[in-house]
Amino acid sequence: QVQLVESGGGLVQPGGSLRLSCAASGSIVRIYAMDWYRQAPGKQRELVATITSGGVTRYEDSVKGRFTISRDNAKNTMYLQMNSLKFEDTAVYYCKARVAGDPDVDYWGQGTQVTVSS
Repeated sequence: QVQLVESGGGLVQPGGSLRLSCAASGSIVRIYAMDWYRQAPGKQRELVATITSGGVTRYEDSVKGRFTISRDNAKNTMYLQMNSLKFEDTAVYYCKARVAGDPDVDYWGQGTQVTVSS
């Protein structure tokens, strides 16, 4: 079994920064792509950023230039550095990891709340 635990959420003013972490633990041989999603109240969950095991990254247009996704494969941990935060970034942020196996399985974290408010 694999567990993902997010941390780092909180309350921040517009223009501020937060750094989210997602730590994977359990029976892990290899993690393929890892993703950050977010879900705002009344909206569908959306993909924010993706990073492959080789470090290739992709971002949703609204966060490009403000958010940076990274990972430490030795620690099975992923990060999301969020700068220049806006009101519309308020959401619950979830991490997802595709863990190698037979078959490969996608695991989700429990979510961490990010609130941007003045």
